Amino acid sequence: MIITILNADRNFGIGKRNGLLFSLPLDMKYFRETTKGHVVCMGENTLISFPGSKPLKNRTNIVLSQDPSHNYEGVINVHSFEEFLKTIKEYSLKEDVYIIGGASIYRQTLPYVDQVLLTKVDADGGAEVFFPNLDTNPDFECVDEGTPMMDGDISIRFTKYVNHNKQEI
Repeated sequence: MIITILNADRNFGIGKRNGLLFSLPLDMKYFRETTKGHVVCMGENTLISFPGSKPLKNRTNIVLSQDPSHNYEGVINVHSFEEFLKTIKEYSLKEDVYIIGGASIYRQTLPYVDQVLLTKVDADGGAEVFFPNLDTNPDFECVDEGTPMMDGDISIRFTKYVNHNKQEI
């Protein structure tokens, strides 16, 4: 299965200045536990945004860089979107694959995902980058609303959307 995982504010904002909008310990724990032992796929800027620009531990990291001279240690490097999709497909035949950003990767892979695990953050993070509003997208249905809970001083809700019009890679 191919699954997008992310959090977004009430305007579907997901980031600014190549970083997250909020510090959400419960959401980070959910992300770690959900993706641990699986494949995570990202763009180069997402990798660079991690501490030390190092890949996520205990996961297979696939990184798309459009620059063929950019090759990072400890990851599977791909250099075209077509190669990125092909690699995702190969891994998804054996195990769950998680799309973890950034905005361009989310947007380009959305038609191919089975599910979106979206943590809805009940706040406005002043985002510069946005995720498509799944609530207005006819291809996606929210099948699990989750219960609102406090993550620090911010209310969050874990939701799951299913893609009813998934395109094959």
